[in-house]
Amino acid sequence: MSLLELIAAADERALAASGIACLDRCLPQPVEGADPDPLRPLWAGCADRDEWPDRLAEARAALNDVSSGADGTVPAIRKLLGDAPAERTDPGLRAWADACSLLALEVHLGQDAAPAAGDDLLRRCREDGPTGAGPLVAGEVGRQIRILEMLAETAGASPAGAGLRQALDVSTEGQRVLRAATSRRARGRGPA
Repeated sequence: MSLLELIAAADERALAASGIACLDRCLPQPVEGADPDPLRPLWAGCADRDEWPDRLAEARAALNDVSSGADGTVPAIRKLLGDAPAERTDPGLRAWADACSLLALEVHLGQDAAPAAGDDLLRRCREDGPTGAGPLVAGEVGRQIRILEMLAETAGASPAGAGLRQALDVSTEGQRVLRAATSRRARGRGPA
């Protein structure tokens, strides 16, 4: 299935987790002394829909303390987190998860060694796979698909957190990859 088909078929738990995972991967390297995982509270809200509203409020507050960085990603994450449905059962959750997916791909495209035509490339990657995309975008498409597939396999499983740990692990590895690429690119530009 394509990334868009997986998003269309995902249940509310998978939509919440995939959206948070996308935003989590886009966070910049935290400054010294800052919370390294400001969105971590939301993972608990993915496992328990009753916790979602409180965990969403916690994550929004924690993100207010995150430095905006040079690339402008944090304001976009704040906006999407602000747009997140207050209830995990909200029908707008699918559109929100889709917007998070697109932001993650845009961020990866911006850091890719050989960025290609943006919107058209990202549309094709989401519909047909990452053929022709740079390594960061291709890797991100693969991560998003893997997370949605893992969560689909554990849908309805007991406990409700089944599959979330693996999704978090995949997301954390993707975060490391993007941060390393961002760091390499910054070193290549040298001091401003």
